Amino acid sequence: MKKFLKNILFLIVIFLILSAIFSLTTTPSLSTQKTKKINFTTLIQQIDNEQVKSIQIIEDKLIIKLKDGTEEISYKEPNTSLISLLKDYSLDKEKIKKIDINIKNREATTLWLGIILPFLIPFLIIGLFIYLMSRQVQKGQMKAMLFGQTKTKIADIKKQKVTFKDVAGVKEAKEELQEVVEFLKNPKKFISLGARIPKGILLLGPPGCGKTLLARAVAGEANVPFFHISGSEFVEMFVGVGAARVRDLFQKAKRHAPSIVFIDELDAVGRQRGTGLGGSHDEREQTLNQILVELDGFEPETNVIVLAATNRPDVLDPALLRPGRFDRRVVLDLPDLKDREKILEIHARNKPLRKSVSLKKIAKRTPGFSGADLANLLNEAAILAARRGKKKIGMSEILESIEKTLLGPERKSHILTKKEKKITAYHEAGHALVSHFLPHCDPVRKVSIIARGRAAGYTLKTPSEDRHLKSKSEFEDELAALLGGYAAEKEIFGEVTTGATNDLRQATELAKKMVTEYGMSDRLGPRTFGKKEELIFLGKEIAHQKDYSDKIAQLIDEEVSKFVQQAYQRARELLRNKRKELEKIVHFLLEKETLEQKEFENILKNN
Repeated sequence: MKKFLKNILFLIVIFLILSAIFSLTTTPSLSTQKTKKINFTTLIQQIDNEQVKSIQIIEDKLIIKLKDGTEEISYKEPNTSLISLLKDYSLDKEKIKKIDINIKNREATTLWLGIILPFLIPFLIIGLFIYLMSRQVQKGQMKAMLFGQTKTKIADIKKQKVTFKDVAGVKEAKEELQEVVEFLKNPKKFISLGARIPKGILLLGPPGCGKTLLARAVAGEANVPFFHISGSEFVEMFVGVGAARVRDLFQKAKRHAPSIVFIDELDAVGRQRGTGLGGSHDEREQTLNQILVELDGFEPETNVIVLAATNRPDVLDPALLRPGRFDRRVVLDLPDLKDREKILEIHARNKPLRKSVSLKKIAKRTPGFSGADLANLLNEAAILAARRGKKKIGMSEILESIEKTLLGPERKSHILTKKEKKITAYHEAGHALVSHFLPHCDPVRKVSIIARGRAAGYTLKTPSEDRHLKSKSEFEDELAALLGGYAAEKEIFGEVTTGATNDLRQATELAKKMVTEYGMSDRLGPRTFGKKEELIFLGKEIAHQKDYSDKIAQLIDEEVSKFVQQAYQRARELLRNKRKELEKIVHFLLEKETLEQKEFENILKNN
């Protein structure tokens, strides 16, 4: 519709330009419009009185110039000469000879513009309109014919700046992909030993851990054509389009072989077959079938390597994962302490940092952060430093950005009443005290009663080292720390507020996992309860399959309540024993609103 309106506007502009040209050539000039018109009888009298200096004849039009300099216009009879007309009025021949008479014929261009063009313009406009409409129809037909072609993009290797040096951590993943790059550069080294080029490599990992970045690094390292496309670009609402686009993609890749094809978000088309309920999902399955054929069909010798990335390997079709299709699965985990420090070094290259900034300290404060989170963290710190008018990024901006990433921005407009502020102070002090005195809890980094995100206050805890396994005693201490705020409110005020809602939800969920998933209940023993049921076509978990009796369900509820109740009693008993420390922390929080780690530890040391 936009293109049609654009064409109509184009035609209107052309018409206005032609009309302007026509008006300039046919209308008289400004000086002519201002001259006096006289009849032929008056002209005869002026000639007889010898007032006329010259007469210019243009067809039937007479432009008269008098001796006093004035100009006049008159008209004669058509197809009759002026001299014969003057003779008919018996004028003296000598008087006529004194007048300078010029005959000017109309130019050919003026004649064409004035006579032929008015008839030609409508035909030109109609012809142009028909041409443009037919062109649009041809474009539509061409688009329909090209609908099955992919919108794949070829990476510009010369402009590609990302290499393996720009990817920190993921050492094993880089080694796997380095072999692929070397295979493409020097295939004889491997073929001489009977090795074959791998068909596909599947990059697995949570969002933001560097799957797409690694693929870009492969494009930067390998001197071969690199095609990249998203899995969602294959499937359309029309039947057969997805399969046609897959064929087109692999045909292009085979023409440029050896080459690499990168499919991002493979789970968009690679989900398990047989779960679709509608036509669009049947179309997705046909697209997947075509991918399977292209990966391991009747042309096994094609030198095309397929890289694919997904964060949902559990929903992929088993046929994709067998050897001969995706031969290798490269798992990318969240970075550990050393990897986080290296990632921060890469993202800090183009950012001016103060000498006081310690990337190692930042890495310790950011467990569980992905590479994308760390990049966003330094970007937020740079924005914050620029907002404050600083020329370099300081540690304070980075620490504040960590809190913003974890909890959300400060809500300075969210002003608590004195009573709410006091309740929040006791609540956060309860969390902090219980976390500090229990041996398996993470160190308290900061306590604040300034609202961030949806929380009225917060206690920031981060582990000193990365941990991959957790014991029952660690979970029990974590449960007690979660209920520290609830226990403090109950101990001091005799009742609780809605501020503990999220803590109770997290504690209940953790206790339930301890019983049903981790086998940490002595009463129920070493087994799991419940099976997560997922409808693949919806792409999300919607139900739990109950694989136990109602009696076991009652026992599960009792064990969950037992874990939560024991944690609550531990937290409340600890707070009773540390009442002086609790009151002192609350006093400092009400006065300063925020306590850093050193200030918090100094308060407890002085008691």
